Amino acid sequence: MPKNKTLIPHNTEREVLVTGHRNPDTDSICAAIAYANLKNKITGSSNYIPCRAGEPSRETAFVLDYFKVPEPRLITTVKTQVSDIEYRQTPGVNKNMSLKKAWTMMNEGNVVTLPVVTKRNALEGVITIGDIAKSYFNVYDSQIISKAHTQFSNIQETLEATVVTGDVKRFCTEGKVLIAAANPEMMSYYIEKHDIVLLGNRAENQLSAMDNGADCIIICEGADVSPTIKSLAEQNGMIIMVTSYDAYTAARLINQSMPINYFMTEDNLITFTEDDFVDDIHDIMANKRHRDFPVLSKDGTYLGMISRRNLLGNHGKQVILVDHNEAGQAVEGIESADILEIIDHHKIGAVQTMSPVYFRNQPLGCCSTIITMMYRESGVEIDRPTAGLLMSAIISDTLLFRSPTCTPKDEKTARELAEIVGVDIEKYAFDMFSAGSNLKGKTIKEIFYQDFKHFKAGKVDFGVSQVTSLNKEELESMKDELEDFALEAMKVEGIDMSFIMLTNILERSTDLLAIGSGAGPLVNNAFAVESVRRPARSEDEKAVDAWSVELPGVVSRKKQLVPQLTLFAEQL
Repeated sequence: MPKNKTLIPHNTEREVLVTGHRNPDTDSICAAIAYANLKNKITGSSNYIPCRAGEPSRETAFVLDYFKVPEPRLITTVKTQVSDIEYRQTPGVNKNMSLKKAWTMMNEGNVVTLPVVTKRNALEGVITIGDIAKSYFNVYDSQIISKAHTQFSNIQETLEATVVTGDVKRFCTEGKVLIAAANPEMMSYYIEKHDIVLLGNRAENQLSAMDNGADCIIICEGADVSPTIKSLAEQNGMIIMVTSYDAYTAARLINQSMPINYFMTEDNLITFTEDDFVDDIHDIMANKRHRDFPVLSKDGTYLGMISRRNLLGNHGKQVILVDHNEAGQAVEGIESADILEIIDHHKIGAVQTMSPVYFRNQPLGCCSTIITMMYRESGVEIDRPTAGLLMSAIISDTLLFRSPTCTPKDEKTARELAEIVGVDIEKYAFDMFSAGSNLKGKTIKEIFYQDFKHFKAGKVDFGVSQVTSLNKEELESMKDELEDFALEAMKVEGIDMSFIMLTNILERSTDLLAIGSGAGPLVNNAFAVESVRRPARSEDEKAVDAWSVELPGVVSRKKQLVPQLTLFAEQL
């Protein structure tokens, strides 16, 4: 019967990232925090991590500060990383370990590489089966044991010997290994100081080895040691050990006592960190003959070993999407992620999943309204900070119930949450909007991207940025800069058209900027209006594809603007 091999365990516990869309608004961030909290309470775990895919707006920052909730973790990509792979947690070994013990560990653990680490778990090198095999080519070097600075305890362990006397913690740094097969007179010619001598039970040979300055004698076949020999050895500080192996076998085995540091690879090691992307390391692995590669933490601590086999059938990051379901709005790398759930209130987009998922999509004004419903359905109490986040998100998405996207359910839910929070919802909303609409100190880039989303309709890729304010003059003053920036942003984003909604919350209207070839005519057809092309600002300026038009009553990107643009864009 073959011996059963013990498999080294793998790292299996994984976290689930709960995230909203890129350029997150208040709903996107608050929904992620609230839903992660709900999932953790239902499962009794802490594996659900709220995340954000961009910097929070001033409005969102106001909300988080008001309710003393920390910003969620920032993620810029969900591409599969080494940390997502179930790599082997192969234990690190000490550099003084014997070749024999290393071989035994490899065999029992079913591995071909062992990492060599310090006491603080810093990587010093690796030892492979190939390295151990090469060690046997040095079998004819009688001084190899001392050259390798072998600890005598390794010799004892390898030969399964009993120590009669002497300090086996010492290291052998001089001398050779030999078998005392001649008579005592002849032995004096070839036994030298610090040698290791394998011999039998003849006392005169043992005495001769001692007289000639041997550091260690190894008595084979379990022979007895006389009290006299033992006493003399103690006086001379010599090591005596007894093994049951015969001299031939002992001579063959003793080289296996050498420490692995003499044969391990130390220089030019190929290592990976948990943050490395699988796509990147795959190519490196393919060009190397190594089977296993060490994985290190950011501070250099050894974590485990990864092989090409570990990459087969690997799972991406586990992700739950809230407040969006379109790939163009999702964090980078979503195509390689393992999407578990989608909670949303927008039109169904084009996110593809690797397996069936829990998908909840309801025609409501805010994703946080859905999440509030899920709290109640699960019988989980909503604490004040969470209620505050959910209420704020509904206020933001519905413009305090003024948006056409708002439903009676949204308003009812927000007012119930306000009771939990203990605030005057109208006064709180005004303070929140004021904080968010204050655009002073922000760059045009920050203003453009603070609420930007990417859409696709037919062959047309377009982006929509929404800037809200309580100040009409403030919105008017930034038109030119926003148009100029949008032209550059289109190149970066790879889109055909860019639309900027300058929304006045108080007047419930939007001044729409349409940038890009055909953007103006598209708006004209979609809303039955006559947009105005931007005039040249100087005699030298070339004509720019930029239009503007007032859209009274239009405040919702999701319900009023994007559907119309999409409908007519698909006809282009």
